[in-house]
Amino acid sequence: MSVPSQTIGEIIARYDSKRDRLLDMLHEVREQHGYISDTAISELANGLSTTFNDVLETVSFYHFFHRTPVGKHQIYLSDTVIARQSGYDAVKQALNDAVGADADIHVLSTACVGLSDQEPAMLVDDVAFTQLTPEKARDIVAQLQAGQTAEQIANPKRIPRSSEQYADALVSAQVQNLGAVYFAPSARPIDVLKKILQSTPQAVLDEIKEAGVLGRGGAGFPSWRKWQTVRDTPAPIKYIVCNADEGEPGTFKDRVLMTRRAELVFLGMVCAAWAVGSAQGVFYLRFEYRYLKDYLEAVLVKMRADGVLGENIAGQVGFNFDIRIQLGAGAYVVGEDSAMIESMEGKRGTPRVKPPFPAVHGYLGQPTVVNNVETFAAAARAVEMGGQWYKAMGTERSTGTRLISASGDCARPGVYEVEWGMSLQELLKLIGAENAYAVQIGGASGECLNVAKNLTRKIAMEDLAGGALMVWNKDRDLLEIAHQFQKFFVEESCGICTPCRAGGIAMLDKAERLLAGRACQKDLDDVAQWEKVLRANSRCGLGGLLSRPLLSLIQQFPELVQSKLATVEGPLLPAFDMHKALGEYERVARELMKEGA
Repeated sequence: MSVPSQTIGEIIARYDSKRDRLLDMLHEVREQHGYISDTAISELANGLSTTFNDVLETVSFYHFFHRTPVGKHQIYLSDTVIARQSGYDAVKQALNDAVGADADIHVLSTACVGLSDQEPAMLVDDVAFTQLTPEKARDIVAQLQAGQTAEQIANPKRIPRSSEQYADALVSAQVQNLGAVYFAPSARPIDVLKKILQSTPQAVLDEIKEAGVLGRGGAGFPSWRKWQTVRDTPAPIKYIVCNADEGEPGTFKDRVLMTRRAELVFLGMVCAAWAVGSAQGVFYLRFEYRYLKDYLEAVLVKMRADGVLGENIAGQVGFNFDIRIQLGAGAYVVGEDSAMIESMEGKRGTPRVKPPFPAVHGYLGQPTVVNNVETFAAAARAVEMGGQWYKAMGTERSTGTRLISASGDCARPGVYEVEWGMSLQELLKLIGAENAYAVQIGGASGECLNVAKNLTRKIAMEDLAGGALMVWNKDRDLLEIAHQFQKFFVEESCGICTPCRAGGIAMLDKAERLLAGRACQKDLDDVAQWEKVLRANSRCGLGGLLSRPLLSLIQQFPELVQSKLATVEGPLLPAFDMHKALGEYERVARELMKEGA
């Protein structure tokens, strides 16, 4: 997407020389030039009164910032387990063959882009293309070479980018099951606000507590506790942050909520602002959803016009709150709340040491509520309809409904709204997974389950809490799937703490040994030991969970894993490759023998 040409100085001035807006500045440089040169880094450093290395540290951390030219058009092909089972290799080959030596088009692979229900998928110059075939891939390249833009190819009817129809034209929402919370008819945001403003901020917070709204980001932390902490922490400024950076492979429910119910999500942020006393909100949108940004901005404009955002909201004098969208730049670990705050401040997205927690010391050092898209939407409905209405659904510990992203070997991939407490067997029937052999629940960091052993388990925070469900039939290589997940974690680790950095490599090594038939029982024992080390010592949740794909496979499919183990013969472990270890010595010996001859 092109932007008007501006000097670095003009870009810096538009952001008032604020160091925490560095990501926005870098995006403008990227969109203007296609990459971020050393000259641009130097000018940014000078204008922000910092160092070249400080800016470089940020640039080098994110996948979508490049320091050298990468062509007029950049194609990012989604490389996920689902994509690899849906024609990824053929599409990639078609892209490479069609591009050939054309220096204007650069083909790259990237991690999950939030389109697992419509793989193979790719981004071309920030525009999404789904359900690719080799023929479709070649045609897109041909049109780019003929002078068409990605936007013109994907949107031939020229639907305004600021409309919901535009988002639907690019990516089908695929809402397969409607429930009572997220996709049901609801009151206008302005009417909901007029209602809640008749009560005190504490009363709104108490309503969230009564409803039992839990965080949908993975940990299931009670939302009211986080909000209450921010409310009770003395500070001149407080922030509301929405985490719209869902990057877990197999997860795309937040993308659908943003497309279908953006007003509901923003309303949840406004409710939080009233409850805790905040005037500023930030919506952190993952770069892979860049195509939604103009639409989301248009929703915010409408909400301001309706009196739902801005000054004296809904006629309440002194209640001022607004939201800005912060675009990410590609980094899975930024989904962790403190890492997201670091990213928002224009830094590397590395998790902070806790405590203090963001609710006490968050964005720019101020108390900060951080919840994800689904959580804010749930909170808005709980406030609108009342806590008693909300907790009448689900289980005692898991109230309301849950959104599930279903993909893989099922007849009806997409998003499902189900009441907490549904059994795995019922869910598999609902999505059309007739021949399910294994499921990965909770994304890459979730568990791989043997379906036959787990049919009666419940979708609930007290049992199976994950919002992503990937389904595999018996034809899939579960070891290769686990290997791909472990590879993903190595590539996405921020590398800030030794347990995660070293543990990720160790888990990948164990997965590769199993695949190659060079693992023994000691390798399986090592995986269990690493899991304990990672949980106890990793800085954030990513490190604590990165062993789960392989460990759960070992636990759930022991016969399969045992059949892949090598027999230990002699003092050396099967993993030890004598020829590889002595390869250099053997080469030198051969050279010396030749010289002697």
